[in-house]
This record gives sequence, C-alpha cells and structure tokens, in this order.
Amino acid sequence: MLKLIDPSLNADVLHALKSMGHGDELVLCDANFPADSVARHTVLGRLLHMDNVSAARAAKAILSLLPLDHFVDQPALRMEIAGQPDEIPPVQAEVQSEIDRAEGKSWPMGSIERMAFYERARKAYCVIRSGERRFYGCFLFKKGVVSPDVSF
Repeated sequence: MLKLIDPSLNADVLHALKSMGHGDELVLCDANFPADSVARHTVLGRLLHMDNVSAARAAKAILSLLPLDHFVDQPALRMEIAGQPDEIPPVQAEVQSEIDRAEGKSWPMGSIERMAFYERARKAYCVIRSGERRFYGCFLFKKGVVSPDVSF
C-alpha cells in the first residue's frame, strides 16, 4: 500500500500511466471487450487488469493520476451504442461524473462508433480491462501534461 495512491491501481497499471507521454491514449474497457486480442496490437502489447472494480471506479483511480489532454476538444471518448449513438447508458454517465470530478468542471465525453473504437483501440498505448460487466463500458482517455507550476 502506498499513501495517496488509489489501492485499485496495481504496479502494472501505474507503470503504464507513468510511461505514457502527452497524446498517448489509454483504453479502459469492460469485461466483454476483446481486450486481450486488441491489447496485443497496442504500444504496450499486453493486457492490463483492474479486476473487480466497475468502469467508474477504475476511471476514478486512473484519473486521480492521469491528466487529460487540454489541447484537444475531446480527450475522453465513449463507445457509442450500436444503432443508438446518442444514448448514454448509466455506466457511461457514471464515468462522465468521474471525469467531471477529476477535472473540477463539466467536460463532456465525445463518442465514437463501436467498430471505429476497436480500430482506434489497437493504436492506443495500452488497454486496461476493468471488472465492469455492463455493456458499453468502454472508453478512450488521451493523456495530457502536468504543468511545471504544479507542486506535489
């Protein structure tokens, strides 16, 4: 256990978050996503796990350390529901709340069609599978920067 670091973040996830650079993308996916096969195509090349936590809980932990990219309009994307691209299921609303909490303001996620999400996920830095069992609990986060003025 470490102080001030969410205990759901394991060593592999912490290493990936630290290794990512500005503009790199992270996939946070649910238990139904083809995570292992997609992860093999990523920069990291292997699947990371945050088992037994919901997508919202995983997002809260990740966003406690990962700055979102303020240089792009949509640094967080959600997978669209097939045939209902504007519908926001509860799992996505919960993750949106965690994004807003981490950023200290409302910052709506963008959306991406399901098959386009899969293609973009293959180009990400890494894939982290949560224990989320609800459908459409899949998200892309683009890493931003930490200002040199921020003190720790």
